[in-house]
Amino acid sequence: MEFSNDQLMQEDLKYIFHPCTQMKDHEKLPLIPIQKGKKAYIYDYNGNKYLDCISSWWVNLFGHSNKYINQKLSNQANTLEHTIFAGFTHKPAIDLARRLVDLTPKNLEKVFFADNGSSAVEISLKMAFQYFKNKGESRPIFVSLENSYHGETMGALAVSDTGLYKDIYTDILLETIQAKSPALVDEDEAIEHMQKVLEENNGKVSSVIVEPLVQCAGSMKMYKPSYLTRLRALCDKYGVFLIADEVAVGFGRTGTMFACEQANISPDFLCLSKGITAGYLPLSVVLFSNDTYNAFYCDYNEGKSFLDSHSYTGNALACAVANATLDIFENKNIIEKNKDKIEYIEKLTQKFKLLDNVLEVRQTGMICAIELKGYSAQERIGLKIFQKALKQGVYIRPLGHVIYFMPPYIFTKKQIKKMIDTTYKIVSTL
Repeated sequence: MEFSNDQLMQEDLKYIFHPCTQMKDHEKLPLIPIQKGKKAYIYDYNGNKYLDCISSWWVNLFGHSNKYINQKLSNQANTLEHTIFAGFTHKPAIDLARRLVDLTPKNLEKVFFADNGSSAVEISLKMAFQYFKNKGESRPIFVSLENSYHGETMGALAVSDTGLYKDIYTDILLETIQAKSPALVDEDEAIEHMQKVLEENNGKVSSVIVEPLVQCAGSMKMYKPSYLTRLRALCDKYGVFLIADEVAVGFGRTGTMFACEQANISPDFLCLSKGITAGYLPLSVVLFSNDTYNAFYCDYNEGKSFLDSHSYTGNALACAVANATLDIFENKNIIEKNKDKIEYIEKLTQKFKLLDNVLEVRQTGMICAIELKGYSAQERIGLKIFQKALKQGVYIRPLGHVIYFMPPYIFTKKQIKKMIDTTYKIVSTL
């Protein structure tokens, strides 16, 4: 049976409530049913193809329907799709845990599995709090940065600072403090403010959580690695955990495998998701030290166990795909090859700086942002740009007045040029 975009759109709107969407918009804005994906493109049911410039919400690394990953997924599906992860284990999870420990900064020696980025953040927050509780201390305060975003479950939302998502739930959220962000103020000022927060709440703070180098949902605001180095020292001074939320920036997005590498630091907790399965399946992990692990290691009746569970924890299919993802990084020398693409993106986006309606062009690795100026929120300029680009076969999804590029690593220079040139023509004629 043949389907059309319109048929499927109407069927969808009859039943589905989409994320981050005001559904009333779809009275006028077409919802696009996607039939298939291949390499850098996604295809609708009317035969149109779109260059996927945001990696399908920052997850796709090696293109759609990647042959190598497909094969590994198929092999695993024919062997074991899933089993309970309490009291059982399997080789894909063991292999993945060992490889992640080897790849990540030192002192990250244990892995806890979950199924999405928000859950990973929740686990790190809970584990940080309970670590001190198990040692006889109550430290109920969590510190994060202004303009931060860590997810939309209740704990993750509490440590975020995105009013659009958070404000409605303020009355029922955890107690948190937002320190000044080095992406918004001078680094010295940000460090001084963080020190003041930690000093005034000495003995009450369990952890500081940050998005290393790029505050992605916070309009792609960026800062230097030196802040992380100084923050690590502050956390050590006041005896609090440092949580690195690399859900969005891990796996090569910032130009190194993990953003923390650029600051030469080891966080106490490292949260990973999104690119871990190259956009195939939900999976997340939290890495931490043996010292943290030992705080929960006890006889059953001591009550110090960490009781956090998800039905699909350590899913065998997702772990197999994650191992395939790491294979590609290793065998294709991805981080090194991306350096040329990073330079090319930087070169092509310089022309945006000459436009009167562009405030700033910023880039960290494979993440580039074009911030516009002179537009009110009511104009919804990002939506207009999205629609214009889509008509030309380019899929971008601006954050308000901030256009960003976060393409899969398989993009060719020709595709990078199309992405940037198409966007430039639209912005220059607004």
